[in-house]
Parts: sequence; C-alpha cells; structure tokens
Amino acid sequence: MSTPGRIILAAIRYSRARLNSSGRPPVIADDMLHTVLRRRAGGESVEQIQPDLIILTGKRKGQSPSVASICRALAEHAKREAYPEADEQAHADFADLRNADVPRLRPDAAALSS
Repeated sequence: MSTPGRIILAAIRYSRARLNSSGRPPVIADDMLHTVLRRRAGGESVEQIQPDLIILTGKRKGQSPSVASICRALAEHAKREAYPEADEQAHADFADLRNADVPRLRPDAAALSS
C-alpha cells in the first residue's frame, strides 16, 4: 500500500482508538463519561443519570444527551478498557507514519493547483 494510504489508515485507527470519528464530535465528553462511570458505580441507572448531564457544545448545547448516547459511550469505554494494547498500537502506528517521509507536491505542481 502506498505511504499516503498507510497514513490515512493509521489516522483512522488512531481516531477510533480515541473515540473520535471523522464525523461529528462525540456528545459525551471525557468529564461527562467520568461522571456517568462514578454514578453507575454507585448503583444508579443510566435513565436516572441522563437528566443531570448537560451537553456543553454543539447544536444541542444545554440539553441532556440521549440514553442511547450514554450507552454507546459506556460501550466504547468498556472496549478501550478491555483492549488497551489496541490504543497503544494505534498511537505508535500513527507516530511512525507521521515521522515517515511523506511525498509532497512539487513546487511547480503547487503553483498550478492555485
């Protein structure tokens, strides 16, 4: 596979490992997830926790996240906890590819594209 293709795949793996996608930002921020985990450990259900959470950014700013969003965030957290080596490998792959010699546009090609 070509170097740019490898960089893109590594970036996607790195992004997925960090709970980021190439689409919208996650509704459940890290501090909100910490609150959910703490309260779940205290025996509260997701339905009881949901009204107390507030989205801080985006179109739904000031509203509570859906129960489904909270459950998705909990599932992703559980997956990251179960496979921490995948997160470390994604970081290492991405760092290796960022340090690799990436082909760049030739100066004459860059002038033609503008």
